[in-house]
Amino acid sequence: MTQPPDPAKPSVADQLAELAVKIIKPGGVTGGSLGAIWFLFVQSDIPKAIASAVIGVGLSYGAKLLQPIHRGNEQRLEKLGEAANRGIERLGEAAIAKVTSVEERYLECQAADCETSKTEGIGKMSGIFTPMLQQVFVPLELDSTMLAPGYQAVEGYDTEQGKRSSTIDIWKLLARAKRDPVYSQIAILAWGGYGKTTLLRHVAYTLGKNQQPQSVPRYIPVLLLLRKYRELLSQDNPVDLPTLITTHHIPGLPGAEGLQMPTDWARHQLKQGRMVVMLDGFDEVPKAKRTLVARWLNTQMRTYKNTVFILTARPKAYTEQEGGDRLDFNTLLWVRNFDPRQRRDFVQQWYWCQEYYHHGKTDTPAIRKEAKDSATDLLSQIEARQELADLAKNPLLLNMIATFHRRYPSVQLPRRRVELYQEMCLLLLRDRPGARGLETSIVDCEAQTVLQMLALMMMQRKEERVEREVLLERLTQYLAALEETIAPAEFLKEIELISELLVQREPEEFEFAHLSFQEYLAAREIARLEQESLLYEYLREDWWKPVILFYVAQIRKPSQFIRMVIERGATDLAYACWQETTKQIDPALAAELASLKQTVQTSRYQQLEDYLKQGQWKEADEETYRLMITTVGKEEGQWFEPEDLINFPCEELLTIDGLWVRYSNEKFGFSIQKEIYLKCGGKLDGEHHKEAWDKFCYEVGWKMTSGRYSDVIYNTSSPVGHLPARGWVRAVGGGVLVGCLLSHPDL
Repeated sequence: MTQPPDPAKPSVADQLAELAVKIIKPGGVTGGSLGAIWFLFVQSDIPKAIASAVIGVGLSYGAKLLQPIHRGNEQRLEKLGEAANRGIERLGEAAIAKVTSVEERYLECQAADCETSKTEGIGKMSGIFTPMLQQVFVPLELDSTMLAPGYQAVEGYDTEQGKRSSTIDIWKLLARAKRDPVYSQIAILAWGGYGKTTLLRHVAYTLGKNQQPQSVPRYIPVLLLLRKYRELLSQDNPVDLPTLITTHHIPGLPGAEGLQMPTDWARHQLKQGRMVVMLDGFDEVPKAKRTLVARWLNTQMRTYKNTVFILTARPKAYTEQEGGDRLDFNTLLWVRNFDPRQRRDFVQQWYWCQEYYHHGKTDTPAIRKEAKDSATDLLSQIEARQELADLAKNPLLLNMIATFHRRYPSVQLPRRRVELYQEMCLLLLRDRPGARGLETSIVDCEAQTVLQMLALMMMQRKEERVEREVLLERLTQYLAALEETIAPAEFLKEIELISELLVQREPEEFEFAHLSFQEYLAAREIARLEQESLLYEYLREDWWKPVILFYVAQIRKPSQFIRMVIERGATDLAYACWQETTKQIDPALAAELASLKQTVQTSRYQQLEDYLKQGQWKEADEETYRLMITTVGKEEGQWFEPEDLINFPCEELLTIDGLWVRYSNEKFGFSIQKEIYLKCGGKLDGEHHKEAWDKFCYEVGWKMTSGRYSDVIYNTSSPVGHLPARGWVRAVGGGVLVGCLLSHPDL
């Protein structure tokens, strides 16, 4: 009786396939295969009948290179070759399946690491549920100022309507990265709380789940937090990117226990351009080590040119790099403020999640109505008060406002930023433990004062994180000074686990839930100590500006401090403090500030005047853009919005225009451009008029007869009205922006 084949024993074809692979691998299909066959014969346990056949075939196969062989051997060679080929295919398919299986598991692990909506600065508290990321994620709008020419016309600008069309988001860039390498290196800049990390988590989750838009290939996402690897990457001989991914990143993912990737898997995927490597928080690398990390990253980008790299950072950390190893990404983007639509979408989605989880993951019309009513109430309060609307432009602050609103539905929302942080600290340190019925010492002790002392020390030392050992030493000192009996280790444990104002993002290293909490608490401590003189030496340091503004916003009599700021020459900061406080200023100081306004303006525009005097038109054009973009509260590199220009301060606009008109002998300036625009049929209604805009561009020399934009001419031979141009030429919606600016009532 014929025995059934043993499933554990390789078939003849599979054995032949393995044999063929071993034969071919050393030297290809050559006469050297004969020696390999003999070696395998004496070393292997292949049945002798098969071995004999293989040897016969092998001898014929090798000799066939020299002379014709008997037809029988040729036929056997062909049949056995086909059998071996089928075996090779099966072995190849099995290998591919094995690699695919572990790759899919990696994708699941990376997605799992990003599936919840973790908002830094917002800890867990009773009655407030943490949504899943995709339930509340609102796509961020990215400022396209630095996109390559041509992209704006395709994706960001409706040439017929002259208006911004669909949102320029990360997926549109990733869809083009394979075709155009300029989009393979993307730097995303924004200040704290604008959702940079959340954006990368969204990308990693979406790719991991294979839910990306159809136009985007299924990249393999790798999300690396630079604060986690800053020490590793700043060593003399840092690991390369494949090693970082395989040895450090993957083992730390949830569910990755025992996950072993094939040898050189990461290197191969990087070489093939299948990965999107996302590096979050360049600003969270200490300044002294940024050059080393930048050097490492530049090396990896040169080595893996086909890979897409996305970096996030706060603006100054990226734009003010030092040394020769600067990061210089091809595509530089800014995260724009939340607009009313994004604000509405977030609040509605967030409130639905709260009600959905509160009712045991039940979704009914009644629950949806309850969520909608709460969201409508919150949005109506925000829209009714401009100060709240300004706060809600920042996603983190909007999240904090929503949290406060749900926790205290009948309490009026905080009107100012400083009040919002004050209420959030009370919520996290006092009300949250009480609502959860937790027995904790932080409610009874001066916990916030301890944290204020810590925050001030960290600001003075320019620290964003502290090692546990150092932190415990400081807490020992602070608790003793306040005569508190709680042990430092216990205090730290309760602050971390209950309030989450201090968090341990890396083993044995602590930081405040968000840098803005550190800044607020430091300002509170200076006010408590009544030692505002501590701030005098920091008046010109950007690191301290948020602390100073938090401080002046909470003191009862800010006049003395503002006067001291003026006396020390920080007049711009004095004006910012004046705007931040709601307290009455001494009449004499107010008069002094008013009298200094023209002097401050003159100083602010001195560089522009110097450029224009010397006929340095290009430098003057760049300086004009810098002055205007900073006047509307944005950073260099960002773009204007129509409302920025409609509401542009009249005195500043007239000052800039007057300097251009004066030093160009009435050839350049906004008022000169306005006269030309009107002659071209433009209307001063703040709208875009395509025919007038096109004619205007030809008149001032911004476009050629072919319809293409021309280069800006920076000399006196350029047409009348050609300058200033930096803010409008090739701008997304340039016609809208010029229409808004020239429609300014004071121009």
